Amino acid sequence: MYSHATLKELFRLALPMVVSQSAFALMVFTDRLFMSKIDALHIAAALGGGVTFFVSIAFFMGVIAYATALVAQYYGSGQYAKCPRVITQGLIIALLCQPLLLIVALLAAELFRLMGHLPEQIALERQYYFVLMAGSFFTLVKTCIASYFSGIARTRVVMISDVSGVIINIPLSYALIFGVWGMPELGIRGAALGTVVATIFTIGVYAVFYFTRVHRLRFAVLESLVLDKGILRRYLRLGLPSGFELFVGAATFNLFLLLFQSYGINEGAAMAIVFNWDMLNYVPLVGMNIAVTSMIGRYVGAGDMARTNEVISAGFVLALGYSFILALVFIFFRWEMMQVFATPEDDFGPIAALGSQMMIGLATYVLADAVILIASGTLRGAGDTHWLMNTSMLIHALMLIGQVVIIKVLHYGPIASWWTFVIMLLSLALVYLSRLLGNTWRQPKRLKRMLQE
Repeated sequence: MYSHATLKELFRLALPMVVSQSAFALMVFTDRLFMSKIDALHIAAALGGGVTFFVSIAFFMGVIAYATALVAQYYGSGQYAKCPRVITQGLIIALLCQPLLLIVALLAAELFRLMGHLPEQIALERQYYFVLMAGSFFTLVKTCIASYFSGIARTRVVMISDVSGVIINIPLSYALIFGVWGMPELGIRGAALGTVVATIFTIGVYAVFYFTRVHRLRFAVLESLVLDKGILRRYLRLGLPSGFELFVGAATFNLFLLLFQSYGINEGAAMAIVFNWDMLNYVPLVGMNIAVTSMIGRYVGAGDMARTNEVISAGFVLALGYSFILALVFIFFRWEMMQVFATPEDDFGPIAALGSQMMIGLATYVLADAVILIASGTLRGAGDTHWLMNTSMLIHALMLIGQVVIIKVLHYGPIASWWTFVIMLLSLALVYLSRLLGNTWRQPKRLKRMLQE
Protein backbone atom coordinates (compact mmCIF):
# COMPACT_ATOMS: atom_id res chain seq x y z
CA MET A 1 0.00 0.00 0.00
CA TYR A 2 0.98 3.64 -0.16
CA SER A 3 0.69 6.59 2.20
CA HIS A 4 -0.98 9.84 1.21
CA ALA A 5 2.39 11.54 1.70
CA THR A 6 4.02 9.28 -0.91
CA LEU A 7 1.12 9.73 -3.33
CA LYS A 8 1.33 13.50 -2.87
CA GLU A 9 5.11 13.51 -3.37
CA LEU A 10 4.89 11.41 -6.54
CA PHE A 11 2.09 13.57 -7.90
CA ARG A 12 4.07 16.74 -7.13
CA LEU A 13 7.15 15.33 -8.86
CA ALA A 14 5.28 13.75 -11.76
CA LEU A 15 2.93 16.62 -12.66
CA PRO A 16 5.65 18.90 -14.09
CA MET A 17 7.09 15.92 -16.00
CA VAL A 18 3.63 15.09 -17.37
CA VAL A 19 3.22 18.71 -18.45
CA SER A 20 6.72 18.65 -19.97
CA GLN A 21 6.16 15.45 -21.92
CA SER A 22 2.69 16.62 -22.94
CA ALA A 23 4.24 19.80 -24.29
CA PHE A 24 6.47 17.66 -26.50
CA ALA A 25 3.43 15.64 -27.58
CA LEU A 26 1.62 18.87 -28.42
CA MET A 27 4.56 19.90 -30.59
CA VAL A 28 4.43 16.64 -32.56
CA PHE A 29 0.62 16.72 -32.64
CA THR A 30 0.49 20.20 -34.15
CA ASP A 31 3.20 19.37 -36.70
CA ARG A 32 1.09 16.50 -38.01
CA LEU A 33 -2.05 18.61 -37.81
CA PHE A 34 -0.32 21.19 -40.00
CA MET A 35 0.68 18.37 -42.37
CA SER A 36 -2.97 17.28 -42.61
CA LYS A 37 -3.78 20.71 -44.04
CA ILE A 38 -1.59 19.79 -47.01
CA ASP A 39 -2.57 16.15 -47.70
CA ALA A 40 -2.57 12.59 -46.32
CA LEU A 41 0.82 11.91 -47.92
CA HIS A 42 2.44 14.56 -45.72
CA ILE A 43 0.88 13.04 -42.57
CA ALA A 44 2.29 9.61 -43.39
CA ALA A 45 5.69 11.07 -44.31
CA ALA A 46 5.93 13.05 -41.05
CA LEU A 47 5.19 9.89 -39.05
CA GLY A 48 7.66 7.73 -40.99
CA GLY A 49 10.44 10.33 -40.94
CA GLY A 50 9.88 11.27 -37.30
CA VAL A 51 9.86 7.74 -35.97
CA THR A 52 12.92 6.82 -38.05
CA PHE A 53 14.74 9.80 -36.52
CA PHE A 54 13.84 8.59 -33.04
CA VAL A 55 15.09 5.10 -33.84
CA SER A 56 18.34 6.53 -35.19
CA ILE A 57 19.15 8.26 -31.91
CA ALA A 58 17.32 5.87 -29.57
CA PHE A 59 20.37 3.89 -28.45
CA PHE A 60 22.36 7.01 -27.56
CA MET A 61 19.32 8.68 -26.02
CA GLY A 62 18.63 5.62 -23.87
CA VAL A 63 22.20 5.60 -22.58
CA ILE A 64 22.23 9.33 -21.84
CA ALA A 65 18.75 9.34 -20.26
CA TYR A 66 19.97 6.90 -17.61
CA ALA A 67 21.31 10.06 -15.97
CA THR A 68 17.94 10.31 -14.21
CA ALA A 69 18.49 7.12 -12.20
CA LEU A 70 22.21 7.70 -11.75
CA VAL A 71 21.82 11.26 -10.49
CA ALA A 72 18.90 10.22 -8.25
CA GLN A 73 21.02 7.48 -6.63
CA TYR A 74 23.87 9.92 -5.90
CA TYR A 75 21.38 12.50 -4.68
CA GLY A 76 19.62 10.00 -2.41
CA SER A 77 22.93 8.91 -0.86
CA GLY A 78 23.99 12.53 -0.23
CA GLN A 79 26.79 12.62 -2.83
CA TYR A 80 25.72 15.96 -4.30
CA ALA A 81 29.03 16.82 -5.97
CA LYS A 82 28.76 13.72 -8.17
CA CYS A 83 25.36 14.73 -9.59
CA PRO A 84 26.55 17.40 -12.08
CA ARG A 85 29.52 15.22 -13.02
CA VAL A 86 26.99 12.86 -14.56
CA ILE A 87 25.94 15.67 -16.92
CA THR A 88 29.54 16.25 -17.99
CA GLN A 89 29.99 12.57 -18.82
CA GLY A 90 26.67 12.59 -20.71
CA LEU A 91 27.76 15.56 -22.80
CA ILE A 92 31.01 13.77 -23.62
CA ILE A 93 29.01 10.74 -24.79
CA ALA A 94 26.74 12.97 -26.91
CA LEU A 95 29.74 14.57 -28.60
CA LEU A 96 31.61 11.33 -29.27
CA CYS A 97 28.61 9.62 -30.87
CA GLN A 98 28.16 12.23 -33.62
CA PRO A 99 30.34 10.43 -36.24
CA LEU A 100 28.33 7.26 -35.63
CA LEU A 101 25.06 9.16 -36.06
CA LEU A 102 26.25 10.45 -39.43
CA ILE A 103 26.76 6.87 -40.60
CA VAL A 104 23.41 5.84 -39.12
CA ALA A 105 21.65 8.67 -40.98
CA LEU A 106 23.02 7.59 -44.34
CA LEU A 107 22.01 3.97 -43.78
CA ALA A 108 18.60 4.54 -42.16
CA ALA A 109 17.43 6.85 -44.95
CA GLU A 110 17.34 3.81 -47.24
CA LEU A 111 14.68 2.12 -45.10
CA PHE A 112 11.90 4.12 -46.72
CA ARG A 113 12.76 2.68 -50.14
CA LEU A 114 13.34 -0.85 -48.85
CA MET A 115 9.87 -0.88 -47.27
CA GLY A 116 8.26 -0.20 -50.64
CA HIS A 117 6.99 3.33 -50.02
CA LEU A 118 5.89 5.44 -52.96
CA PRO A 119 8.63 7.68 -54.45
CA GLU A 120 6.77 10.89 -53.56
CA GLN A 121 6.41 9.74 -49.94
CA ILE A 122 10.10 8.74 -49.75
CA ALA A 123 11.15 12.22 -50.90
CA LEU A 124 9.15 13.87 -48.11
CA GLU A 125 10.28 11.39 -45.46
CA ARG A 126 13.93 11.94 -46.30
CA GLN A 127 13.58 15.73 -46.12
CA TYR A 128 11.98 15.58 -42.68
CA TYR A 129 14.43 12.96 -41.42
CA PHE A 130 17.66 14.65 -42.50
CA VAL A 131 16.77 18.02 -40.97
CA LEU A 132 16.01 16.34 -37.63
CA MET A 133 19.24 14.33 -37.79
CA ALA A 134 21.21 17.53 -38.40
CA GLY A 135 20.05 18.66 -34.96
CA SER A 136 20.56 15.31 -33.20
CA PHE A 137 23.40 16.62 -31.00
CA PHE A 138 21.09 19.22 -29.51
CA THR A 139 18.41 16.60 -28.89
CA LEU A 140 20.88 14.47 -26.90
CA VAL A 141 22.17 17.47 -24.93
CA LYS A 142 18.60 18.42 -24.02
CA THR A 143 17.90 14.82 -22.93
CA CYS A 144 20.98 14.83 -20.68
CA ILE A 145 20.19 18.09 -18.91
CA ALA A 146 16.50 17.22 -18.49
CA SER A 147 17.46 13.85 -16.99
CA TYR A 148 19.75 15.59 -14.52
CA PHE A 149 17.06 17.94 -13.22
CA SER A 150 14.62 15.02 -12.98
CA GLY A 151 17.20 13.10 -10.93
CA ILE A 152 17.55 15.88 -8.34
CA ALA A 153 13.74 16.23 -8.17
CA ARG A 154 13.71 19.66 -9.87
CA THR A 155 11.03 18.65 -12.35
CA ARG A 156 9.57 22.16 -12.47
CA VAL A 157 12.73 23.25 -14.24
CA VAL A 158 12.09 20.57 -16.88
CA MET A 159 8.50 21.73 -17.26
CA ILE A 160 9.38 25.42 -17.62
CA SER A 161 12.16 24.73 -20.12
CA ASP A 162 10.19 22.32 -22.30
CA VAL A 163 7.02 24.41 -22.32
CA SER A 164 9.11 27.42 -23.34
CA GLY A 165 10.46 25.41 -26.26
CA VAL A 166 6.97 24.45 -27.41
CA ILE A 167 5.78 28.06 -27.23
CA ILE A 168 8.57 28.88 -29.67
CA ASN A 169 8.11 25.77 -31.83
CA ILE A 170 4.42 25.88 -32.75
CA PRO A 171 4.27 29.35 -34.35
CA LEU A 172 7.75 28.97 -35.84
CA SER A 173 6.89 25.64 -37.48
CA TYR A 174 3.61 27.04 -38.80
CA ALA A 175 5.44 29.98 -40.32
CA LEU A 176 8.13 27.80 -41.88
CA ILE A 177 5.67 25.20 -43.21
CA PHE A 178 3.27 27.63 -44.89
CA GLY A 179 5.59 30.59 -45.55
CA VAL A 180 3.81 33.27 -43.51
CA TRP A 181 5.05 36.23 -41.42
CA GLY A 182 8.00 36.77 -43.75
CA MET A 183 9.31 33.19 -43.44
CA PRO A 184 10.17 30.97 -46.45
CA GLU A 185 7.64 28.27 -47.37
CA LEU A 186 9.57 25.05 -46.58
CA GLY A 187 6.71 22.56 -46.18
CA ILE A 188 7.67 19.43 -44.27
CA ARG A 189 11.26 20.64 -43.89
CA GLY A 190 9.92 23.67 -42.04
CA ALA A 191 8.26 21.42 -39.45
CA ALA A 192 11.58 19.69 -38.77
CA LEU A 193 13.58 22.93 -38.72
CA GLY A 194 11.15 24.47 -36.24
CA THR A 195 11.74 21.49 -33.94
CA VAL A 196 15.54 21.88 -34.09
CA VAL A 197 15.43 25.61 -33.37
CA ALA A 198 13.04 25.08 -30.45
CA THR A 199 15.36 22.39 -29.02
CA ILE A 200 18.32 24.81 -29.05
CA PHE A 201 16.18 27.45 -27.34
CA THR A 202 15.16 24.93 -24.67
CA ILE A 203 18.81 24.12 -23.93
CA GLY A 204 19.41 27.82 -23.34
CA VAL A 205 16.60 27.92 -20.78
CA TYR A 206 18.05 24.89 -18.98
CA ALA A 207 21.47 26.56 -18.91
CA VAL A 208 20.03 29.57 -17.08
CA PHE A 209 18.80 27.31 -14.26
CA TYR A 210 21.94 25.17 -14.27
CA PHE A 211 24.34 28.07 -13.79
CA THR A 212 22.39 30.02 -11.17
CA ARG A 213 24.54 30.93 -8.16
CA VAL A 214 22.59 28.81 -5.65
CA HIS A 215 22.75 25.73 -7.85
CA ARG A 216 26.44 26.23 -8.69
CA LEU A 217 27.41 26.41 -5.02
CA ARG A 218 25.27 23.54 -3.74
CA PHE A 219 26.34 21.06 -6.42
CA ALA A 220 29.87 22.33 -7.17
CA VAL A 221 28.92 22.77 -10.81
CA LEU A 222 32.09 24.50 -12.00
CA GLU A 223 34.27 21.77 -10.44
CA SER A 224 32.22 19.11 -12.24
CA LEU A 225 33.39 20.04 -15.74
CA VAL A 226 35.96 17.23 -15.87
CA LEU A 227 36.25 13.69 -17.17
CA ASP A 228 35.38 11.33 -14.29
CA LYS A 229 36.32 7.82 -15.39
CA GLY A 230 34.60 6.16 -12.43
CA ILE A 231 31.24 7.81 -13.07
CA LEU A 232 31.62 7.34 -16.82
CA ARG A 233 32.22 3.59 -16.39
CA ARG A 234 29.17 3.25 -14.13
CA TYR A 235 27.13 5.43 -16.50
CA LEU A 236 27.98 3.15 -19.43
CA ARG A 237 27.63 -0.12 -17.50
CA LEU A 238 24.08 0.69 -16.40
CA GLY A 239 23.14 2.97 -19.28
CA LEU A 240 24.16 0.73 -22.19
CA PRO A 241 21.45 -1.85 -21.44
CA SER A 242 18.92 0.99 -21.25
CA GLY A 243 20.17 2.21 -24.61
CA PHE A 244 19.83 -1.22 -26.20
CA GLU A 245 16.36 -1.63 -24.66
CA LEU A 246 15.15 1.70 -26.04
CA PHE A 247 16.78 1.10 -29.42
CA VAL A 248 15.33 -2.37 -29.94
CA GLY A 249 11.87 -1.23 -28.86
CA ALA A 250 12.03 1.82 -31.12
CA ALA A 251 13.59 -0.06 -34.05
CA THR A 252 11.04 -2.87 -34.06
CA PHE A 253 8.25 -0.32 -33.69
CA ASN A 254 9.61 1.68 -36.61
CA LEU A 255 9.98 -1.38 -38.81
CA PHE A 256 6.42 -2.37 -37.90
CA LEU A 257 5.26 1.13 -38.79
CA LEU A 258 7.07 1.08 -42.14
CA LEU A 259 5.75 -2.40 -42.88
CA PHE A 260 2.22 -1.24 -42.05
CA GLN A 261 2.59 1.78 -44.34
CA SER A 262 3.35 -0.61 -47.20
CA TYR A 263 -0.40 -1.37 -47.22
CA GLY A 264 -0.88 2.08 -48.79
CA ILE A 265 -1.18 5.80 -48.12
CA ASN A 266 -4.63 5.52 -46.50
CA GLU A 267 -3.41 2.88 -44.07
CA GLY A 268 -0.29 4.92 -43.28
CA ALA A 269 -2.34 8.04 -42.66
CA ALA A 270 -4.78 6.14 -40.42
CA MET A 271 -1.91 4.80 -38.32
CA ALA A 272 -0.35 8.28 -38.07
CA ILE A 273 -3.61 9.72 -36.76
CA VAL A 274 -4.18 6.89 -34.26
CA PHE A 275 -0.64 7.22 -32.90
CA ASN A 276 -1.17 10.96 -32.62
CA TRP A 277 -4.03 10.25 -30.22
CA ASP A 278 -1.96 7.53 -28.55
CA MET A 279 0.42 10.29 -27.46
CA LEU A 280 -2.30 11.66 -25.18
CA ASN A 281 -1.82 8.54 -23.08
CA TYR A 282 1.74 7.44 -23.72
CA VAL A 283 3.60 10.72 -23.43
CA PRO A 284 2.17 11.78 -20.04
CA LEU A 285 2.90 8.24 -18.81
CA VAL A 286 6.52 8.75 -19.88
CA GLY A 287 6.51 11.73 -17.53
CA MET A 288 5.21 9.45 -14.78
CA ASN A 289 7.87 6.88 -15.69
CA ILE A 290 10.64 9.47 -15.27
CA ALA A 291 9.23 10.59 -11.91
CA VAL A 292 9.03 6.99 -10.67
CA THR A 293 12.59 6.32 -11.83
CA SER A 294 13.78 9.40 -9.95
CA MET A 295 11.99 8.55 -6.71
CA ILE A 296 12.97 4.87 -6.81
CA GLY A 297 16.59 5.84 -7.49
CA ARG A 298 16.63 8.21 -4.51
CA TYR A 299 15.06 5.74 -2.08
CA VAL A 300 17.25 2.88 -3.29
CA GLY A 301 20.24 5.19 -2.84
CA ALA A 302 19.05 5.94 0.69
CA GLY A 303 18.38 2.24 1.41
CA ASP A 304 14.66 2.86 2.11
CA MET A 305 12.86 -0.09 0.47
CA ALA A 306 9.63 0.54 2.40
CA ARG A 307 9.19 3.88 0.64
CA THR A 308 10.13 2.20 -2.64
CA ASN A 309 7.09 -0.09 -2.30
CA GLU A 310 4.87 2.91 -1.59
CA VAL A 311 6.10 4.66 -4.73
CA ILE A 312 5.22 1.60 -6.84
CA SER A 313 1.66 1.45 -5.46
CA ALA A 314 1.12 5.18 -5.86
CA GLY A 315 2.46 5.04 -9.42
CA PHE A 316 -0.01 2.35 -10.42
CA VAL A 317 -2.94 4.25 -8.90
CA LEU A 318 -2.14 7.42 -10.84
CA ALA A 319 -1.16 5.78 -14.14
CA LEU A 320 -3.98 3.22 -14.35
CA GLY A 321 -6.58 5.78 -13.30
CA TYR A 322 -5.49 8.17 -16.05
CA SER A 323 -5.28 5.48 -18.74
CA PHE A 324 -8.68 4.04 -17.87
CA ILE A 325 -10.37 7.42 -18.41
CA LEU A 326 -8.62 7.85 -21.76
CA ALA A 327 -9.57 4.32 -22.83
CA LEU A 328 -13.25 5.25 -22.44
CA VAL A 329 -12.72 8.45 -24.44
CA PHE A 330 -10.95 6.55 -27.24
CA ILE A 331 -13.83 4.08 -27.50
CA PHE A 332 -16.81 6.44 -27.35
CA PHE A 333 -15.39 9.32 -29.41
CA ARG A 334 -13.19 7.43 -31.86
CA TRP A 335 -14.97 8.63 -35.01
CA GLU A 336 -14.98 12.27 -33.94
CA MET A 337 -11.27 12.07 -33.03
CA MET A 338 -10.43 10.77 -36.49
CA GLN A 339 -12.34 13.63 -38.13
CA VAL A 340 -10.09 16.19 -36.44
CA PHE A 341 -7.42 15.23 -38.98
CA ALA A 342 -9.68 15.27 -42.05
CA THR A 343 -7.57 16.10 -45.11
CA PRO A 344 -8.60 18.34 -48.04
CA GLU A 345 -9.11 15.29 -50.29
CA ASP A 346 -12.57 13.84 -50.80
CA ASP A 347 -11.50 10.29 -49.88
CA PHE A 348 -10.89 10.75 -46.15
CA GLY A 349 -13.76 8.32 -45.42
CA PRO A 350 -11.65 5.11 -45.80
CA ILE A 351 -8.93 6.60 -43.57
CA ALA A 352 -11.45 7.48 -40.86
CA ALA A 353 -13.17 4.09 -41.09
CA LEU A 354 -9.93 2.12 -40.65
CA GLY A 355 -8.62 4.49 -37.97
CA SER A 356 -11.81 4.27 -35.91
CA GLN A 357 -11.43 0.46 -35.82
CA MET A 358 -7.79 0.82 -34.78
CA MET A 359 -8.85 3.18 -31.97
CA ILE A 360 -10.56 0.20 -30.28
CA GLY A 361 -7.19 -1.56 -30.15
CA LEU A 362 -5.64 1.65 -28.81
CA ALA A 363 -8.20 1.72 -26.01
CA THR A 364 -7.30 -1.89 -25.24
CA TYR A 365 -3.56 -1.38 -24.82
CA VAL A 366 -3.40 1.97 -22.99
CA LEU A 367 -3.73 0.17 -19.65
CA ALA A 368 -0.88 -2.12 -20.69
CA ASP A 369 1.22 0.97 -21.38
CA ALA A 370 0.53 2.17 -17.84
CA VAL A 371 1.76 -1.12 -16.37
CA ILE A 372 4.83 -1.23 -18.62
CA LEU A 373 5.97 2.31 -17.83
CA ILE A 374 5.49 2.13 -14.06
CA ALA A 375 7.19 -1.27 -13.86
CA SER A 376 10.09 -0.30 -16.13
CA GLY A 377 10.56 2.99 -14.27
CA THR A 378 10.85 1.09 -11.01
CA LEU A 379 13.27 -1.52 -12.33
CA ARG A 380 15.39 1.09 -14.09
CA GLY A 381 15.61 3.21 -10.95
CA ALA A 382 16.79 0.12 -9.05
CA GLY A 383 19.44 -0.64 -11.69
CA ASP A 384 17.76 -3.77 -13.11
CA THR A 385 18.62 -2.65 -16.63
CA HIS A 386 20.08 -5.88 -17.99
CA TRP A 387 16.85 -7.80 -17.38
CA LEU A 388 14.82 -4.99 -18.97
CA MET A 389 17.08 -5.06 -22.02
CA ASN A 390 16.92 -8.83 -22.54
CA THR A 391 13.16 -9.08 -22.01
CA SER A 392 12.25 -6.09 -24.15
CA MET A 393 14.51 -7.26 -26.99
CA LEU A 394 13.01 -10.76 -27.00
CA ILE A 395 9.35 -9.73 -27.01
CA HIS A 396 9.81 -6.94 -29.55
CA ALA A 397 11.77 -9.26 -31.86
CA LEU A 398 8.99 -11.85 -31.70
CA MET A 399 6.44 -9.15 -32.50
CA LEU A 400 8.41 -8.00 -35.54
CA ILE A 401 8.78 -11.55 -36.87
CA GLY A 402 5.03 -11.98 -36.47
CA GLN A 403 4.38 -8.76 -38.39
CA VAL A 404 6.62 -9.83 -41.28
CA VAL A 405 4.75 -13.12 -41.54
CA ILE A 406 1.31 -11.47 -41.32
CA ILE A 407 2.00 -8.62 -43.77
CA LYS A 408 4.54 -10.02 -46.24
CA VAL A 409 4.01 -13.80 -46.15
CA LEU A 410 0.33 -14.40 -45.33
CA HIS A 411 -0.80 -11.04 -46.78
CA TYR A 412 -3.38 -10.49 -44.06
CA GLY A 413 -5.08 -7.11 -43.83
CA PRO A 414 -4.19 -4.12 -41.61
CA ILE A 415 -6.57 -5.06 -38.80
CA ALA A 416 -4.84 -8.43 -38.26
CA SER A 417 -1.48 -6.65 -38.13
CA TRP A 418 -2.79 -4.05 -35.71
CA TRP A 419 -4.19 -6.57 -33.23
CA THR A 420 -0.91 -8.49 -33.29
CA PHE A 421 0.75 -5.27 -32.13
CA VAL A 422 -1.87 -4.88 -29.37
CA ILE A 423 -1.31 -8.45 -28.14
CA MET A 424 2.45 -7.84 -27.97
CA LEU A 425 1.95 -4.88 -25.65
CA LEU A 426 -0.40 -6.86 -23.41
CA SER A 427 2.17 -9.67 -23.20
CA LEU A 428 4.98 -7.25 -22.35
CA ALA A 429 2.88 -5.74 -19.56
CA LEU A 430 2.29 -9.17 -17.99
CA VAL A 431 5.99 -10.08 -18.12
CA TYR A 432 7.09 -6.75 -16.59
CA LEU A 433 4.47 -7.04 -13.85
CA SER A 434 5.68 -10.55 -13.01
CA ARG A 435 9.25 -9.27 -12.62
CA LEU A 436 8.14 -6.34 -10.51
CA LEU A 437 6.20 -8.56 -8.10
CA GLY A 438 9.20 -10.88 -7.67
CA ASN A 439 12.12 -10.36 -5.32
CA THR A 440 15.12 -10.71 -7.63
CA TRP A 441 15.58 -6.98 -8.23
CA ARG A 442 15.12 -6.25 -4.52
CA GLN A 443 18.01 -8.40 -3.27
CA PRO A 444 19.99 -6.29 -0.71
CA LYS A 445 23.35 -7.66 -1.88
CA ARG A 446 22.64 -6.70 -5.49
CA LEU A 447 21.51 -3.19 -4.57
CA LYS A 448 24.47 -2.66 -2.24
CA ARG A 449 26.96 -3.83 -4.87
CA MET A 450 25.39 -1.58 -7.50
CA LEU A 451 25.60 1.51 -5.26
CA GLN A 452 29.20 0.84 -4.25
CA GLU A 453 30.50 0.59 -7.80
